[in-house]
Amino acid sequence: MSSKFNVRVYGILIENNALLVSDEYIKKNKITKLPGGGLEFGEGIKDCLIREFQEELNLKIEVTEHFYTTDFFVTSSFDTNSQVISIYYIVEPLESLDFKVSSKSHDYEKKDGAQSLRWINLKELKETDFTLIIDRKVGEMLVKRFGG
Repeated sequence: MSSKFNVRVYGILIENNALLVSDEYIKKNKITKLPGGGLEFGEGIKDCLIREFQEELNLKIEVTEHFYTTDFFVTSSFDTNSQVISIYYIVEPLESLDFKVSSKSHDYEKKDGAQSLRWINLKELKETDFTLIIDRKVGEMLVKRFGG
């Protein structure tokens, strides 16, 4: 049994004082996180984020600012032999936003891989809006920087 690293890259997209979040159904768990995903072998970190936004939101973005990289040990919630390292960037859309957004959380059919997107007003944002420990840390940082 060998241990491995799981590198994740996420985008912080803010429009009209609201943060875009992704509600997902993964391995029978409801997860609220930021848009993004896993780094593939041979891929640059920013290229990964650009690809993920294209795949998940059909949106071209520019990666504008590094926001946070995990600086503490976290085991994957889905693989106990995997250490998660998450990298967060602030992103800007390069085109009009044209993806489906829901006004309620987890607005999807419960099947693995399901996803719905929604906006959270920055004045109402709480670290507990996020499911996973690293995302909660980032949520706390976002509240300090952008919150009301």
